[in-house]
Amino acid sequence: MRDKYDASSIEVIESLEAVRKRPGMYIGDTGTRGLHHLLKEIIDNSIDEHLAGFATVISVELISGNVISVEDNGRGIPVDIHSKTNRPAVETIFTTLHAGGKFGGVNSSYKISGGLHGVGSSVVNALSSSVKVIVWKNKFEYHIDFSHGGKKITPLKKIGPTLKTGTKVTFKTDKEIFKSVTFNSQTIKDLLKELSYLNPGLKLFFNDVKNEEKYEFFQPQGLRAFVDDLTKEQTKISKTYAFTAESSEMQIKIAFIWTTTNQENIHSFVNNIITPDGGSHEKSFKFGLTKAMNEYAVENKLQQNGKALEGADTREGLFAVISLYLMEKYLQFEGQTKSKLSSNEAKAFGDKIIYEQIKHYLNKNPQDAKKIIEKAYSSKRAKEAARRAREVSRELSSAKNKSFAGKLVTAQSRKAEERELFIVEGDSAGGSAKLGRDRKTQAILPLKGKIVNTERATLKTILGNDELSMAIHAIGGGLGEDFNIKKANYGKVIIMTDADTDGAHIQALLLTFFYRFMKPLVDAGMVYIALPPLFKVKNTKTKKSVYAWSISELDHIKEKQSSYEIQRYKGLGEMNYQQLWETTMNPNTRTLIQVSGTNDESANKIIITLMGQDAAVRREWIEENVEFSLDDNVQDNLIGEEHV
Repeated sequence: MRDKYDASSIEVIESLEAVRKRPGMYIGDTGTRGLHHLLKEIIDNSIDEHLAGFATVISVELISGNVISVEDNGRGIPVDIHSKTNRPAVETIFTTLHAGGKFGGVNSSYKISGGLHGVGSSVVNALSSSVKVIVWKNKFEYHIDFSHGGKKITPLKKIGPTLKTGTKVTFKTDKEIFKSVTFNSQTIKDLLKELSYLNPGLKLFFNDVKNEEKYEFFQPQGLRAFVDDLTKEQTKISKTYAFTAESSEMQIKIAFIWTTTNQENIHSFVNNIITPDGGSHEKSFKFGLTKAMNEYAVENKLQQNGKALEGADTREGLFAVISLYLMEKYLQFEGQTKSKLSSNEAKAFGDKIIYEQIKHYLNKNPQDAKKIIEKAYSSKRAKEAARRAREVSRELSSAKNKSFAGKLVTAQSRKAEERELFIVEGDSAGGSAKLGRDRKTQAILPLKGKIVNTERATLKTILGNDELSMAIHAIGGGLGEDFNIKKANYGKVIIMTDADTDGAHIQALLLTFFYRFMKPLVDAGMVYIALPPLFKVKNTKTKKSVYAWSISELDHIKEKQSSYEIQRYKGLGEMNYQQLWETTMNPNTRTLIQVSGTNDESANKIIITLMGQDAAVRREWIEENVEFSLDDNVQDNLIGEEHV
């Protein structure tokens, strides 16, 4: 550990250029994902201070929709003059791309760091309309301010004496860059909660000023508590097991448990950076798990029909969290957003250690081991049955396609990215959608039968369900592990249901199906929910009608009318095809909700809660998270003439 942290610790590689012109290169996109990536970059800097052995508290404050601050009690960013830039180090860090104390060498201030590329602070500055940095260091408080594009508007000032140490960064996201500049409180809470599991000695605070809510996140049990929280609604078949293994240059922490679900859930991190696409450490875990379980099955005469288990068999029902820490010189990611680890050294380290630890766990817990092995072989048999079912399904596909031909109305365009598939609730709405659609780009698939709950169904049952089978054939690309997004027939898959409880239920069933069996569609942002209007307001004098999608919008319309009639739409079928096109299908006037799968932990929890067997838990979640804007029983009170 290098306690000295001053300007000599900061290495400058190149100047900041064109970040505002190509923000996607640095933060992925300019939507909500990219917006929260900015916050994560600043938090990561504070986390690095914790990993270096200094910061013990990090506080995040959401001051308004697009103004947020991050404060830590670490050493404080260096404020002395940098020899290469001849500017204060803190100014250099916030205005120069690839400047930071995380590049290794004799002057490295961080042996373990998530901020590999050193672009976090400067990119946040470049994409914000204002940034204010406060540093408490050397027994003094310092301020420096920046405006659009990282332009310095106030030079570094020494404000006054203090015994405090640390850094506070307050920034305002730029409306010229981002489609939405409003931070999501729940996303922030999820992030801080996750970081508290990964850093059991760190206290994290969140002050949501707008909603007048304060939260503290502190998890001394670390990954064990993480796994227990992930599976609190699941039926377990083993105990939670957690271990830590390390060498002089790396450390890995893993916790895991098996449940009765048929899904696999692995969450992996490197130096506190989530790696949604896995990489070296996940490969090591999967390799070690498969090897250890097959060896144990043979040694304890649990192998069935002389067949070895495949990796996917061993991981069915598994919930695992992997947290790897390694020195900067071994830290290699694919891309700035750090979604996949590509370190050969980490793979070599993990292959041996993880295998030994899992083998030790199985030997020490023979009852759990037997249940796990039996579940894995059950999974293997189910997959073989499903494979046979798929073969039968392909053989019958031509016959099924003929029966589907009268239901699926295709689009004329030959470009898949232009085509949209509307999955519509009921034949009545399907008929209106067929008449009102854009024939070139919009395809219609009406559903009227029962959709199975895919959270609890086998693949064979799913393939046997006519409604889902139609959707599988219509979308193309296959199913489950075989799904290939490049073979999908549509650029958008849009769920269009009635704005009532039945419609919401169908949405939940379809979203569960897409998330579990066509997840690449969700990850690519290709799944949407159409938002039909709730009300039609007709001016009784002019006979002209307008639509409202919420009660607040309805109230706004009513304020401008002197005499009107209000119709509450109970279903899509109540609209004629012109109205359905105008309000819900026309790309120029419609409202679509894009389904996001960025937070796998939250998505899994919601699916397990809504689609699981515990009705009490489901009811509690709905009461806490769903706001019903209007009860159908008040329909009669809205129809008829009102005078204001």
